[in-house]
Amino acid sequence: MSDPYGVPASRVSQRHVGASESARANRVWWDRAADAYQAEHGSFLRDDGFLWCPEGLDEADVRLLGDVRGRRVLEVGCGAAQCSRWLAGQGAQAVGIDISAAQVSWSLSLDHRTGASVPTAVADVGALPFLDASFDLACSAFGAMPFVSDAGAVLAEVVRVLRPGGRFVWSVTHPMRWVFPDDPGPGGLTVCQSYFDRRPYVEEDERGQASYAEHHRTMGDWVRAIVAAGLRLDDVVEPTWPDGLERTWGQWSPLRGRLMPGTAIFVAAVPS
Repeated sequence: MSDPYGVPASRVSQRHVGASESARANRVWWDRAADAYQAEHGSFLRDDGFLWCPEGLDEADVRLLGDVRGRRVLEVGCGAAQCSRWLAGQGAQAVGIDISAAQVSWSLSLDHRTGASVPTAVADVGALPFLDASFDLACSAFGAMPFVSDAGAVLAEVVRVLRPGGRFVWSVTHPMRWVFPDDPGPGGLTVCQSYFDRRPYVEEDERGQASYAEHHRTMGDWVRAIVAAGLRLDDVVEPTWPDGLERTWGQWSPLRGRLMPGTAIFVAAVPS
């Protein structure tokens, strides 16, 4: 079997995946899928746009990060750094990191194409290569957070590099979507597993090693991890499906989007 981007997988399972196995699997997967992913979604994301989710929620409209002018902003799991490029255009000092060298290469290509260069680095969010209190803000639009095995440890690492009063905003697949199959059509409207089954979704290669891993957390799990990391939860945004958007992105579709949330965006801050 294979995923939508042609990355081969011999078997799909749900089992425990530790931090190192999850990081290795997703590094390899995104290195293989980067070209196809950017070819399919690049025009929707825009070279210098900041969309939070497949519903098309635009930071230019919602300003979940607040005023970014003059602020140092870290984009976690930046991909081709479209969001960082938009932030730079708003006067921010944006830096992007991604676990995939292929995605960072795409960012360099967009730098040449747009003439708007942003610094990027290949790095694991579990060990950020930055000093304490280096940034005013951090953001992650479906980057890294769905793919880490220990969300609490990652949140603590982001908190470490934020200054007091700093904000971290990130989007993930809405936890309730895990009870439904990844089907944008009518088949995706029938519950197929328990919301409380926290075993990660894992694709394995012919040797039984994880080649892709995505982790499920309930809303309560996220709230507890946020509080334990020392963050203050200010908001949870559940974007509605907008009128006129007929685009399907994986399991996201107009049919499902008009009936249930597909994305959760957490807005949290380091207390001053």
